[in-house]
Amino acid sequence: MNLLQVTPYYAPAYSYGGVVRAVEGLATALVERGHRVTVLTTDVLSRTERFRGPSDETVNGLRVIRLPVRSIWLRGVLNLSRPQNFRGTARALMAEADITHAHEFRTVENLMLVSESRQLRQPLLMSPHGTLTYATGRSVLKDGWDRLFGRQIASGLSGVVALTAREREDVRALFATVRAPEPRIDIVPNGIRLENFSELTGGQAFRAKHDLGDAAMCLFMGRLHPRKGVDLLARAFLTANVAGAVLVFAGADDGALPILQPLLSDQVRYVGFLQGADRLAAWDAADVFALPATGEGFSMAALEALAVGIPAVLSPDCNFPEAEAAGAAFIVPPQVEPVAQALERLLTDASLRRVMGHSGVRLVESRYTWDHVAAEMESVYRHYL
Repeated sequence: MNLLQVTPYYAPAYSYGGVVRAVEGLATALVERGHRVTVLTTDVLSRTERFRGPSDETVNGLRVIRLPVRSIWLRGVLNLSRPQNFRGTARALMAEADITHAHEFRTVENLMLVSESRQLRQPLLMSPHGTLTYATGRSVLKDGWDRLFGRQIASGLSGVVALTAREREDVRALFATVRAPEPRIDIVPNGIRLENFSELTGGQAFRAKHDLGDAAMCLFMGRLHPRKGVDLLARAFLTANVAGAVLVFAGADDGALPILQPLLSDQVRYVGFLQGADRLAAWDAADVFALPATGEGFSMAALEALAVGIPAVLSPDCNFPEAEAAGAAFIVPPQVEPVAQALERLLTDASLRRVMGHSGVRLVESRYTWDHVAAEMESVYRHYL
């Protein structure tokens, strides 16, 4: 198959957010399975940074085209600012493709993709990546967008690929709200590339750099956004009061650092945004992963933790009941006392951590590698062909 993947942002997998890592992981796995894949994206890396490399490159068989936007601030903050020459570029690529797969719902690109797919009579799929509900942020903007463009985009989609059963219900609710016919909805989760985590050797260096010694370490990895529950996690960790344990927050600030700042101490650290070898070293040093989030889609960080063999403390909104069923995680309400109890249990029991860690690795190997996920996505694509 010749596949076109369209996403608002794209960069190397371990540099940026979960959607970026998901798109790169899927696209790369599809190439490895013999498909021709092009990623059409923008040059935006963050609210202040543009990609400075080539605008059109092919790496290991995957072609990536990055179109410049006029305002990276508008793009990074509001997901607006139209990519230059997007319609013409998309039209040419779609004419050669069998299927176009858009990532995220509320983008200016989708307005043009819907029009082009109708003219070409080509399937257009969309993956929301946990962004549909207003609880995930930007509620006023999302409401305005849905009133203006929601029905136009929803009615033009051939189908939707949800990450979880809960997101499938979110899709149905949104389509009902914008008065569009309910689409076909397939469920295909995110995946992980296990070889990226097979030989971790940086744990001791990370501990030495941050003066952690041999303390039992709980790690939060992700954007510091209020809905991620960072302040709740800090308060729960302090309530657990496990002697010698340390809580480490790693990630770019997205509005929650001022809330977290008063709780920082020798026991509760913030090490900033990590990428590449530094990110892997943090995973290698960690003993427990925690994400008491609300409004989460399907956490790539949770998958990474399980792939490394780290037990997790998750909230129901992480939408990963399979992790608890497999004995790899505790799923508790995002409240101080339940999170504190789960942290205390794990941080004081190395044997339990080892057992749960092995269960997590087995779960990822059986269902959540990118090769497994790409095979499921192939079946979805074939339905539309």
